[in-house]
Amino acid sequence: MATRRMPTGLKPATEFGPLLIFFAAYYFGDLYVATGAIMVTTLISLAISYYYTKTLPAMPLVTAVVVMIFGGLTLYLEDETFIKMKPTIVNTMFSAILFTGLLFGKSFIKILFDNFWNLDDIGWKKLTVRLAVFFLLMAVLNEIVWRNFSTDIWVNVKVFASPALTFVFFMAQVPFITKHTVEKTAETDE
Repeated sequence: MATRRMPTGLKPATEFGPLLIFFAAYYFGDLYVATGAIMVTTLISLAISYYYTKTLPAMPLVTAVVVMIFGGLTLYLEDETFIKMKPTIVNTMFSAILFTGLLFGKSFIKILFDNFWNLDDIGWKKLTVRLAVFFLLMAVLNEIVWRNFSTDIWVNVKVFASPALTFVFFMAQVPFITKHTVEKTAETDE
């Protein structure tokens, strides 16, 4: 099967759509309505992505599995703790996976982003460490917020602050990525 070109704007819509629907559902309903909404829209986003790319990206797939498990527990047990723990679990998993890869001499970030950036080995390793630490800090931030503040504040941090912090983190990496970018050489088949 041939892959189809994803229309412009659809990729960001599949990435941020579930989060925005979660926010809207929370404010027009409650956390349980929002949990159901993010579960459904996450699956729809994965289906759209698969329709166009014929693959399921690793990070969104892992996130979707955790959303289904913790969202399901939230709805079934009528306990919002599970959906609030989801960002902690996802970020901790990503951090652990990146650090584990480094222990075995692998940069999983290189595998994910090699089509976008061509960094030297030191660059990939340092970027992996930075991203692993960032995910760990995001997990800690989520724990602090959901355990110490209202659900309204937690939802706002999840929907607005977390994506903003992620954007700022990646923008802060641009000089580093530029410094460690190497020219691609033409590959020959011999």
